[in-house]
Amino acid sequence: MKENIIINGDCIEKLKDLDEKSVDLIFADPPYWMRTGGILKRVEGTDFDGCHDAWDRFSSLEDYEEFTRLWLTACRRVLKDNGSIWVIGGMQCIYTIGAAMQDTGFWLINDVIWHKKNPTPNFMGTRLANSHETLIWAARSKSSAYTFNYKTGKELNHDTVNDEEFRNGVRKQMGSVWRIAVCNGSERLKDQKGDKVHSTQKPLDLLERIIAISSKPGDLVLDPFAGTMTTGVAAKKLGRNYIMIERDKGYCSYGKDRLDATDFCDTPIARAEYDKKPPKVTVQEMIKNGVLMAGEDFYLKKGGPVATLRSDGKLEYKGTVMDMHSCAAVARGSRAERLNGFDFWFVLRDGKLRPIADIREEYRKTIY
Repeated sequence: MKENIIINGDCIEKLKDLDEKSVDLIFADPPYWMRTGGILKRVEGTDFDGCHDAWDRFSSLEDYEEFTRLWLTACRRVLKDNGSIWVIGGMQCIYTIGAAMQDTGFWLINDVIWHKKNPTPNFMGTRLANSHETLIWAARSKSSAYTFNYKTGKELNHDTVNDEEFRNGVRKQMGSVWRIAVCNGSERLKDQKGDKVHSTQKPLDLLERIIAISSKPGDLVLDPFAGTMTTGVAAKKLGRNYIMIERDKGYCSYGKDRLDATDFCDTPIARAEYDKKPPKVTVQEMIKNGVLMAGEDFYLKKGGPVATLRSDGKLEYKGTVMDMHSCAAVARGSRAERLNGFDFWFVLRDGKLRPIADIREEYRKTIY
């Protein structure tokens, strides 16, 4: 199956041509069916044009629900067992989409609020400012081992960590409220007349965040409503492959130019470097190579000797032999049956207690 391509056509039909269970990640920005009847005004009095494109028109709720089920079913067919999907929508459609996703068999992971830093409009005080959209992140099924680059998310989290804290090394878990500006300025594509090429173009920052945290380098990313190819641009920048499906030839043309002008940006984020698991090192291997010694005492952070290391890598504690993780739980009086022993055990080195986690890390550096 070809990758890194733009397919011009209706996604429900074109998805039939893709191999079953071939895609790692899907981002979908489907028609919102906005239904903004009448004339709406911005606060300064100018008209808000909303979205009146032909692709956003449906005859009824039943028509929109059927359309939603069809494209979701087609997407689920091509999604790998351990793949995931992100769908974005406004308040007009996201509840319909969420219900259809569950009916189709997707397993919901998170909903995310995209809080727009620069929202418009507030409709002359007739309703609340339209300051957010909702994203639904779902796996193909409940049993899917979907990709989540947790530590990468921490590196991208500037929503709950300010710039000074970040420079000082503060990292916090990424939450479900993302503060990202709407697409504007030089990022917003304009035609020769200076008009917007696409009425609902999404910011590149949003797509880069989604792809960075929920895919791996080399993964295949699909967008069935690709528009001006923001998803493809983000995928290419981050070293992922892509398939973009878009039925409007004009959008395809503008999107192709964007993709042709995009290069891979080799960064730790793109490589998912923060989430790479270090090589496994066992206690037996450390004993064999003289890093730990059979017969030496294991200590907790406070107190005297607690357990003795055996040649088979297990610990002897009060006459009972057990693995170091179970022993850590028992010695600390934990309710859990096991704790990560590397987080709790110390050994004496040069008269001082050293965490065995540090000793393991030093050993890793000598062999890898």
